[in-house]
Parts: sequence; structure tokens; C-alpha cells
Amino acid sequence: MQLESRKYLFDIRKAADSIATFCAGKKFDDYRADELVRAAVERKFAILGEALGALKRRDPATAALIPDCAKIIAFRNIIVHGYADVDDRIVWGVIEDNLPSLRSVVGSLLKRE
Repeated sequence: MQLESRKYLFDIRKAADSIATFCAGKKFDDYRADELVRAAVERKFAILGEALGALKRRDPATAALIPDCAKIIAFRNIIVHGYADVDDRIVWGVIEDNLPSLRSVVGSLLKRE
């Protein structure tokens, strides 16, 4: 794996870990009520999606190992460009349902070499 690819994977892992930390012990109502946490989570999702997009452009084979790569990038685009329409329930669902597996896959990829 290219050194640049590892950097993007590291950035993805770091952003995903930050989201998990920001939301640890919280319920949806806590998330929805805390503007600062919502802003931080959305920023980290933007970073995560941007890093994954760069990885896909530079190393498509590695990006293809990340399930739902295209959906993650599309989610980033919604957060960045469709910010007025971001649905907190969808963001929370991604945090609960998708983030743990993404963290696991990226962690495994980083351990490969």
C-alpha cells in the first residue's frame, strides 16, 4: 500500500474515532440538543468523506476495500453542500449503524503493513 494511501486511511480513522468520542454515552436527544457536538460531528464526517474521496482517486483498489465507499463520499457531499437539509436522525443513524464497521475495516487496513 502506498504511503499516501495510509495517510488517507489514518485521516479517516482519526475522524471516525473523533465522532465516536464526541457521541460516546449520548442518546439521539442529547445529540440533537447539542449544537456544538452536531457541528463537530458534521465537520469530522466532511473530513472523513474528503479523505475517502482522495483515496478513491489515488488508490481505487484500496478504497474498494471499504464497504459503501461511494455512499460515504455522497454523505460527505450532502453535509458540505446540502448543509441546510442535513437530517439529524440520518446522521445519528450513520453514527450508530455504520461508523463502528467503518472504524473496524479502516483499522484492519492500517494493520496490514
